[in-house]
Amino acid sequence: MLATGELAYRAERLEALYACCELCPRKCRIDRRSDLGACRTPAVPVVASWGPHMGEEPPLSGSRGSGTIFLANCNLTCAYCQNADVSQSPGAWAGDATTAMDVARIMLELQACGCHNVNWVSPTHQVPALVRALTLAAGDGLVLPVVYNSNGYDAPEALRLLDGVIDIYMPDLKYAAARTGSALSGVPDYPAAARAAIAEMFRQVGAAWEIAPDGTLRRGLLVRQLVLPDELSGTSESLLWLAEELSPDIAVSLMCQYRPHHRATQLAGYPGLRRTVSRDEWKAALSALARSNRSRHTLVQQYRG
Repeated sequence: MLATGELAYRAERLEALYACCELCPRKCRIDRRSDLGACRTPAVPVVASWGPHMGEEPPLSGSRGSGTIFLANCNLTCAYCQNADVSQSPGAWAGDATTAMDVARIMLELQACGCHNVNWVSPTHQVPALVRALTLAAGDGLVLPVVYNSNGYDAPEALRLLDGVIDIYMPDLKYAAARTGSALSGVPDYPAAARAAIAEMFRQVGAAWEIAPDGTLRRGLLVRQLVLPDELSGTSESLLWLAEELSPDIAVSLMCQYRPHHRATQLAGYPGLRRTVSRDEWKAALSALARSNRSRHTLVQQYRG
């Protein structure tokens, strides 16, 4: 794509979306080059931190780490966000805008220090700038797989411009009920939007995994499902949808790491968010996974209570 000019063309197409932003299902339709939408982020990259990360799923972290680039701000406002200082404090990053060239250098440094991949964390609202940076980095020798690590609230129209650009998709599938997404993450249509986005990701890379000789993931789809107390995540329904509408062979990362961060303890009407997932709730999630999923690459966190 670099050699044919297609990668640069995709960057241009994505950058054009800043003029009337529809990069996510919020569809703010404002000019991000001069104004700020719901994500409170300009049309230039804003990076919170970056470096080798051993805390991702083993097929991404491997032995040398996933090359994570944590993007500041977010298009969701999750009440229990464990990274709220990065995702929901736009004022803290107002002076930290950088350039595509700087992000390209970051990608090349991650490659130089041995990372297995370049991992864009929360890229949805900044993806045009990231693809522009990728074009520059590829021109200077970047060859690592690119991970699109998102909250799942992505616009299929923007994702289609990433076909062939992204090697690994790792979206969340947070909720199965629209009212839960509205109350906990501030958007009215999370399940429908995330399902449409994941369907597009699946169309691009399918359910099969391409594994590198060192055992790390080179190409594929891994859907994250964080189990929430009181079955607020709708885990059983979401896993059934993945299996019946897309494929039971899609790899899932089933997680029990929920902790009451950020505003979780103050949210009226959701007392379950004040505690961790119970053992019985976790067993129910495991049973749902066993019924719906048959991927040999599926990952399950160890329950610690």
